[in-house]
Amino acid sequence: MTGIDCEKIAQLAPSPAYVVDLGRLRYNLAILDLVQQRSGAKILMAMKAFAMWSTFPLISQALQGVCASSPWEARLGREEFGGEVHSFAAAFKESDVRELLPISNHLVFNSFNQLERFRPLWQHSGVSIGLRVNPEHSEGHTEIYDPCAPNSRLGIPVTQFEGRSLEGVEGLHFHTLCEQLFEPLERTAKAFEAKFSRYFSGMKWLNLGGGHHITREGYDIDGLVELIRYFKEKYDIEVYLEPGEAVVIGTGLLVGEVLDIVNNGMDIAILDISATCHMPDVLEMPYRPAITGGFNPGEKRYTYRLGGPSCLAGDVIGDWSFEQPLKPGDRLVFEDMSHYTMVKTTTFNGIQHPHLCTFEPKTDELRVVRSFGYPDFKSRLS
Repeated sequence: MTGIDCEKIAQLAPSPAYVVDLGRLRYNLAILDLVQQRSGAKILMAMKAFAMWSTFPLISQALQGVCASSPWEARLGREEFGGEVHSFAAAFKESDVRELLPISNHLVFNSFNQLERFRPLWQHSGVSIGLRVNPEHSEGHTEIYDPCAPNSRLGIPVTQFEGRSLEGVEGLHFHTLCEQLFEPLERTAKAFEAKFSRYFSGMKWLNLGGGHHITREGYDIDGLVELIRYFKEKYDIEVYLEPGEAVVIGTGLLVGEVLDIVNNGMDIAILDISATCHMPDVLEMPYRPAITGGFNPGEKRYTYRLGGPSCLAGDVIGDWSFEQPLKPGDRLVFEDMSHYTMVKTTTFNGIQHPHLCTFEPKTDELRVVRSFGYPDFKSRLS
């Protein structure tokens, strides 16, 4: 990974461990802050992608707050991040709304039904109320991650706005992208404007969502700044962005250890990290993470299938080749493992949860922020 000393971190870290490089995190935050300064937008961090709250004091120096998908996320954001808290869910219980209103700045509903059902609770709360819309413009490549896929439960289509009251509604929100650059956002924003701009005059803010990799190499920052300024100037309206991955892309490593080598038609390395427990997107999306010193099968002399220690037959991370043979005790470093990892882990099979660590490149200090033990596993059950 660019700018990260993976070899040194592999030597210093316990195994298994997630390690966040604070130098690369500061690099990402500088880019996001520059976008804010040039465009006038407010950028929030999507906690659904990353919620390692020991890093919040650093992140909050650049970003304006968080967006939350539940009362627990909102509470964590309010307690540990500060700034603005914007809350959204596909549907709320009444108890959710009662819990969210005192700790949220914005509360976004996914349907007119919920907007009206909870109007008696929010109408005098002082919280800015929004609606999530569905631009019905699909840019997604994987349906499970595409909010604009057919029959999506996320966002209100424009046809459902006909004849509905927007009294008290101050903002519109869309979130439709996944791991994409600027051009899909630009096309989506045009579709959003074409369908919903008739309702902008009564609004105070627009939220253009997340899923666009602002901090990734090749992202058109100038285009993003121009797009934000366009909406702000044409409609005299506040603009928010809520990236998750872009905050921490390229910052994280998952350090693991080879436990055993077996052979069943090919060499198989069993690790102390698990796809199903520690990097579930490998199975869900699916995708293939990068490994420091790992190559595609056949590119180097020694090829292995990498798998986890769980009883799930499909707990397979994938096939890689290496210049040297693997042996028990060897360390492997999986790259770009901050986002959608820690927030999605499980303790299936009672498998050890990775330590949570930070690495400060200025001093070469690796700090174990949190370790997990049997009481953490037991406390999730009854």
